[in-house]
Amino acid sequence: MARSFVRPRWLVLAAFAGLAALLAGCADVRYLAQAAGGQLDLVRRARPVAAVLADPQTPAETRRKLELVGRVRAFAVTELKLPDHGSYQTYVELGRPAVVWNVFRAPELGIALYTSCFPIAGCVGYRGYFAEADARVYAASRRAAGEDVTVGGVSAYSTLGYLRDPVLSSMLSVPDASLIRTVIHELAHPSLYVAGDTIFNESYAVAIEEEGMRRWLAAYGTPELREQDRLAQERAAGFEELLLRTRAELERLYAQPLSPQQMRAGKQTVLDGLQAQYTALKASWGGYSGYDGWFARGVNNASLGAVAAYSALVPDFQRLLARVGGDLPAFIAGAKACAAKPHAERQACLRGE
Repeated sequence: MARSFVRPRWLVLAAFAGLAALLAGCADVRYLAQAAGGQLDLVRRARPVAAVLADPQTPAETRRKLELVGRVRAFAVTELKLPDHGSYQTYVELGRPAVVWNVFRAPELGIALYTSCFPIAGCVGYRGYFAEADARVYAASRRAAGEDVTVGGVSAYSTLGYLRDPVLSSMLSVPDASLIRTVIHELAHPSLYVAGDTIFNESYAVAIEEEGMRRWLAAYGTPELREQDRLAQERAAGFEELLLRTRAELERLYAQPLSPQQMRAGKQTVLDGLQAQYTALKASWGGYSGYDGWFARGVNNASLGAVAAYSALVPDFQRLLARVGGDLPAFIAGAKACAAKPHAERQACLRGE
């Protein structure tokens, strides 16, 4: 996937694979070993940001981006009142485009993802690998078993404050607006996490990301940064809407009393239609091709199954923020109170009901 755009919310979902597997006694030994080894490798290779900035060999653009991350980190702690767990004070030059590769799996004729469950993270619809080759070996084994599979790289993830997350070189390849949002989003996760409730967790982090970006732009925004962010968010929203619409179309198809052959034919028709709609969407963007890489990986039930309305509760979190007058510590406390309630009661709690 091209690096010069803001990805839809479901693509910035925290990978969390390393720590989750590290704590998962029930994980198979090989998966556990690669996850633990990958996480420990990041710890071993991390350099203090101050040392990287002082190093004359550091490229000018890397130095500029690291300085920006430092300013956003300070802003998140002092202005947004997010907890300081010591993250983003070290740097890792990965030497690869992603830190983790996630493998998503789904049935050939079903859109619901197969899940993996861990003690801290809860159940998630992917398995993460620190080596792309390992991810592709696992993906190939599941594809041979008749599943729809897709593999996608992740540029950043949060260990929820259990470890001091480094700035990763993969984070720095995006435009400034996306980088600012990523730092705020990932720093929000350690302040509240509910195992197994991805929509609640992501909507919470997105709400803080949106409010944090609004305040950052008000304080430090330039016309160029505002336009960069507006255009990127507009494109991301249009692309996500297209994929959610296609996902829903497939869900309706698989719910019908059709033979497998009929479902396969219908599936192909839907996927062909998605490609045609994306071509039209690109044309409306003036030919912007930032999402071509997503299609290049191959579109199937797994790639579309990974698309979900992870920001569905953002309006409810924003109402909570409004009720406390924009006071973020009070907002976080209120969100924690709602998180403590049973799953079925959380949304009503956010609405103040």
